[in-house]
Amino acid sequence: MNPVKYLSETIDELRHVSWPSRQDTIKLTVIVIAISLIVALYVGGLDFTFTNLLTLIIK
Repeated sequence: MNPVKYLSETIDELRHVSWPSRQDTIKLTVIVIAISLIVALYVGGLDFTFTNLLTLIIK
């Protein structure tokens, strides 16, 4: 396929995409960041707990 034709068709397809509004994008980004932080804290807490438990068992 001709690269110029490919890029032209790609741009044409992107014009048909239903893009979310700025407000929706910001709202969903905040949700993703919040869930990521919650999961990170949960996994970090488990890591901290198991590390300390294993340290106590080994000593």
